Amino acid sequence: MNKPVRIAIYGAGNFANQTHIPNLKQIEGVDIVALCDVNENALQDTATRFDIERTYMDAHTMLASETIDALYSIVPAYVRTDVEISAALKGIHLFSEKPQALDMALARRIGEAVQKGGVISTVGFRERYRPIFQEAKRLLKDKRVVHVRFQQIAPYPEQIAQNRSSWGTQMEKGGVRFFDWGVHATDYTRFMTGQDVVQSQAFLCRPDGYHNPMSSSFHYQLSEGATATLTFIEADPAGLGEEPYFKLFFEGGRIAIFGYERIELNDKVVYEAEPFDPWLAQDRTFIEAVRTSNPDILLSDYHDGIKSLAPILAGWTSARQNGTCIDLDTFMEQ
Repeated sequence: MNKPVRIAIYGAGNFANQTHIPNLKQIEGVDIVALCDVNENALQDTATRFDIERTYMDAHTMLASETIDALYSIVPAYVRTDVEISAALKGIHLFSEKPQALDMALARRIGEAVQKGGVISTVGFRERYRPIFQEAKRLLKDKRVVHVRFQQIAPYPEQIAQNRSSWGTQMEKGGVRFFDWGVHATDYTRFMTGQDVVQSQAFLCRPDGYHNPMSSSFHYQLSEGATATLTFIEADPAGLGEEPYFKLFFEGGRIAIFGYERIELNDKVVYEAEPFDPWLAQDRTFIEAVRTSNPDILLSDYHDGIKSLAPILAGWTSARQNGTCIDLDTFMEQ
């Protein structure tokens, strides 16, 4: 209880540098003992910036060499292999940044290792900690939700370059808006409504010459009969404007969530948000869960996080199959 929580960081990219490491540095009783990344320049720059003494270019070597309480896995989904599995089986608690994997089978294997290792886990669905989503969940508690609509509108995506060096411009590596933000939208739909996705279908509009679809439309059947749509449009420089991110229809009315600013109930403002940092709130909660061996204070674990990842991966498969409707229970067992 009185010893520092020893953290290893796997990944020295933007999320590590701008979010998680600065957060962990301001939480009392945390010791970042090691850092790993395959990019030597990023590794050394990050280690110097945050005064992290021990660095590794191989995550398995780090896990074998260090005494670690928890691993922050902050690498892109396309490079996830068995590092999280090895950590969990060693009894190392796991923070897995989303999206957790590009492959359902891998995500399931990680989840099984987390269960077998008996470790505390969570996935970086930070917005569960933001009061505006908690208030939306409260407002919907006694309502029969019939439909959820999420939309995100952005400018034109970049055209495919001849020499693409960034994974963020490669759809096959998950560098696409519907994958990164789709798991978020799916998770907060589940969180606010209390319903899981049971069927998933998707269609993509991807003209020749663009690395991202110009529109992506995901369609869900939820576990208590509601429907949901997630729409991602990359064709309008004006963006979303005054429209809400989420509109949730229930029997007798609707609520609309405008960014992170306000909630309207039947067009009347019922909640106005104050500034809040959900990244820091989640990091604090995870560290406290590890410190006190109390996972109950976390708002999700790895197993629950799979239920938000799977509908997007299933929808992606659906789009490749011309819109085949995919049963989630079957998909998650493949």
